[in-house]
Amino acid sequence: MTQRMKNKQYQRELRRLDGELVALQEWVKGTGAKVCIVFEGRDTAGKGGTIKAITERVSPRVFRVVALPAPTERERSQMYLQRYLPHLPGAGDVVIFDRSWYNRAGVERVMGFCTERQTHDFLEAVPGVERAIVDSGVILLKYWLEVSADEQTRRLESRINDPRKVWKLSDLDLRSYGRWYDYSRARDAMFRATDTAWAPWYVANTDDKKRGRLNVISHLLSSIPYRPLKPLDVTLPKRQKPNGYREAELSVRHVPTPF
Repeated sequence: MTQRMKNKQYQRELRRLDGELVALQEWVKGTGAKVCIVFEGRDTAGKGGTIKAITERVSPRVFRVVALPAPTERERSQMYLQRYLPHLPGAGDVVIFDRSWYNRAGVERVMGFCTERQTHDFLEAVPGVERAIVDSGVILLKYWLEVSADEQTRRLESRINDPRKVWKLSDLDLRSYGRWYDYSRARDAMFRATDTAWAPWYVANTDDKKRGRLNVISHLLSSIPYRPLKPLDVTLPKRQKPNGYREAELSVRHVPTPF
């Protein structure tokens, strides 16, 4: 087993990639490019941490994360893909789906939230829909984050015992945990039906979270034809003189300073 990446090395590489993500952001803004990134994977595979690593140093006005809640009654009556389409990127947008329309091929199928017929129809329809998305000028990247059974167990146990992480532990996570091979079969069927030349799947091993994040960021950067930023040539202007201004004694409330 490869030794897990040390935090010092991780932070050094992430800092370099952060600069490239900013360059990507400026290229997207300047060219009006449209980028859509889909993240899927088992519970605890590291989707949230990877998305956070991508978005931490860029503008939320350009990089938008979409994590839809459970559908409403009205949405359940609509064509399945309808609720996702309004969130696709426009010019100058990078949209990241933290789970996506592929819920129907994964959790909904495994947990019985849809019928086998609905899953079959979805898998048949998706390649054509994604072809239309790509033909409209969207750069579409689809990532499956793969975590081993032992590592998933370790991460779920850490959520149980860490008060900072209990919010990540849902009833659905616990119900899903025992269905490892049902999820494997659903994943395999999804890959067979939707891994296409115009919208392929990319699988990233995330047992080592740090390596997994860096590998995904490096890959997405290599998949988009952005241009590096030119170095800034900026000189700060002189600050104005006070011209008699003095700090006012105002009766405002200050934040306590216990630290």
